[in-house]
Amino acid sequence: MKACLARALALVIVAAALSLCVGRLTLSPVQLWTGAVRHHGADADTAAALVWHVRLPRVLGALCVGAALSVSGATYQIVFRNPLVSPGLLGVLAGAGFGAASAIVCGQHGVTVELGAVLGGMLAAGLAILIAQLFDAESLLMLVFGGLIATALFTALLSSLQYMADPERQLPDIVFWLLGSLAAVTTGQIPPLLAVLMPGLVLLLAGARLLDALALGDDEARALGIPVRAVRLGALIVATMLSVVTVSVVGMIGWVGLVVPHLARLLVGPRAAPLLGMSALIGGLFLLVCDDIARGATRQEIPVGIVADLLGVAVFLALLRLRRVLWA
Repeated sequence: MKACLARALALVIVAAALSLCVGRLTLSPVQLWTGAVRHHGADADTAAALVWHVRLPRVLGALCVGAALSVSGATYQIVFRNPLVSPGLLGVLAGAGFGAASAIVCGQHGVTVELGAVLGGMLAAGLAILIAQLFDAESLLMLVFGGLIATALFTALLSSLQYMADPERQLPDIVFWLLGSLAAVTTGQIPPLLAVLMPGLVLLLAGARLLDALALGDDEARALGIPVRAVRLGALIVATMLSVVTVSVVGMIGWVGLVVPHLARLLVGPRAAPLLGMSALIGGLFLLVCDDIARGATRQEIPVGIVADLLGVAVFLALLRLRRVLWA
């Protein structure tokens, strides 16, 4: 298992190095080294600007966002004991979309849009949890129903904002944000992403045994002395924060949190600690590959959310086929 994680980490490092080389202007390994380390000469100036200010933030952003969404999805699947749930289950994505669109309609840009997405996502998740608490705090099914209600509500509100938005100035910005893109990721956005990803991953890994007990079922977990309600709520809060903060930076990117945990589970099994670690590595690698395709497949860059959806569907169908063969 440790060897598998080590190989995955090595693959991520190699993929990141290759991503720094590829693009509209291809860099050789020598140019990459010159631009990243030496910083002198005419070629070094161009390569340095390209590597440090354009490609490196984008590569780090893809790794952070992919890892965060995958860890969030794996946590949701463990908590709900259902391999078909994703970070959008509690309405987080719909809420984030509504929050970002609200900021855009109000004439805001940049950090304000990101803050609006965070607030919208947390509001949607809070509403889903509140509905579950009001009707049956111990029921996972009520939490799912709460998520469905929150998703429907904020999707309707988002549609209303799109209808009312200025079709020439505001609507294109909303649509572009909803498609998801890493094109605008800057160096200054990497520390906040890491500030959410690293503590969140550490907290979930520290509580991995509690998550393993939770995966056995509520009755079994209580028999082991696990405070089921507190552990479930804490895990959902951390997982929701991981997804909503990353979505606020890059927009809507689906399928990563659904597909990647399946790949990780196939490689390291269902135990929470290795599953979360492998999900982080494969998630970063998956989104990095998607972004390479998005910026290199055509002359005009494709939003990475579209590529992630298409590639996610293909991978998911392949996984279903593989599992069918294994079951047979």
